[in-house]
Formats: sequence, structure tokens, C-alpha cells
Amino acid sequence: MNIAIIASRFNEKITDAMVNAATEQIENLGHTHTLTLRVPGVYDTPLAVHRALARGDVDGAVVIGAVITGETDHDQILMHSTAKTLQEISLDHDKPLSLAITGPGMTAKQAHDRIDYAAQGVQALAELHEAIEDA
Repeated sequence: MNIAIIASRFNEKITDAMVNAATEQIENLGHTHTLTLRVPGVYDTPLAVHRALARGDVDGAVVIGAVITGETDHDQILMHSTAKTLQEISLDHDKPLSLAITGPGMTAKQAHDRIDYAAQGVQALAELHEAIEDA
């Protein structure tokens, strides 16, 4: 499977570690890391995912980000709209997508503790790809 990683730069210390964990997991599973696109924030991931999934050399994508709670409900609104849009893009391209965005509603420490969710996202993507290959 040829896998693209689309990752937010916001909360970069955390998302950089998540990208590294995802890349390592892709290699551990014997898949190919085809592309990494870094975008400013989680809200910016849908267009990058759309472009990545349109490529012939990408079979699926994992989306990485860390949405940390602020003083408003911005994190909740951002995640709701982004997750829904990403789901629609996956269906439009008929290619699997894994959401490895942690949050909303978490602290910076909780985000740090969830860095390994990126590797879990790669695992989920590989399992989904395998499941739909026979459909």
C-alpha cells in the first residue's frame, strides 16, 4: 500500500513526533511512504488530503494533528467540520483515510501522551485498506 501522510504544523513538537511515529509504522508494516504534506493547521488538512488521494501513486492517507483545548469552543467546532469533510473526501475518492488527529478537549500533556495514536492510525488505515480490497 502506498500511504500519504498529511500533517498539521500547529503544535509542531507533538505533530513532528506523530509524523515520525506514523512513518516508522508504515515501514514496520511493509508499506510505502509515498508523500508527506505539512499544512498550517488541522482545518487546512482537507484540501491537502483531496490532492493526495487524487494522485495515482497514493492508495490511502493518514491525517495527523493535535487539537488542544483553548479558552473557547473553537477546538470542538474545528474538529467537527474537519472530520466530516475528511470523511466526504475519502468517500469521493473511494480511498481509505485514517484520522489520527488527537483532540479536541485535551491538554498539551494529554496530546503528548497520545503521540502513538499516529502509529495506530497507520495500523487502522492498513486494516481498512485490506478489508475493502475484497469488497
